[in-house]
Amino acid sequence: SGRVGLRYLAHTLIRRYPRRTLYGLSLMLAQAFLYNSIFFSYGLILEKFHGVPADHVGLYIVPFAIGNFLGPLLLGPFFDRWGRRVMIPLTYALSGMLLLATGGLFVAGALNAVTQTVAWMLVFFVASAAASSAYLTVSELFPVELRGMAIAVFYAFGTLVGAGAPTLFGAIVDTGDPYSLLAGYVLAAAMMMAAAVVARVF
Repeated sequence: SGRVGLRYLAHTLIRRYPRRTLYGLSLMLAQAFLYNSIFFSYGLILEKFHGVPADHVGLYIVPFAIGNFLGPLLLGPFFDRWGRRVMIPLTYALSGMLLLATGGLFVAGALNAVTQTVAWMLVFFVASAAASSAYLTVSELFPVELRGMAIAVFYAFGTLVGAGAPTLFGAIVDTGDPYSLLAGYVLAAAMMMAAAVVARVF
């Protein structure tokens, strides 16, 4: 029939290619958590900590979107020039380090609404290239006959983990405690840097 059953898929992912599965999951879960943790709490943070009126939050989304667009566009050629073995770990690790730096500046009170947005633009300029590489990499890790199902499984796991991030960060923002927010940033950054290590090793 040509259909790939779940049993065969599970066997292939877990038994036949466990390293590739760990690699793909690491990339997908980390980028999903990072994106959802920041993007869906973006407006709350601007309102709660920087006093931005709710009807002005949309203005701050525009530069954020521009950074996301420019990242893959400008960094993409380096994936061909330097190779993905270099660029995937580099973009994941750099995203995590930039997020840590942003969190440190936030806790120190060094950021206002504009500079917070610029900092996040820089984080996601790099992170968007990392996330794009994750989807492309996962699509190439497994035999052709089950790539579609493999991508669906990885995407589902990424979405599942990522879906918890807005709830977590929403609860953190509600506390009004910047150090709790920093802890959330540290978690997201740690996931990105762990994925960078897995990418480098595997």
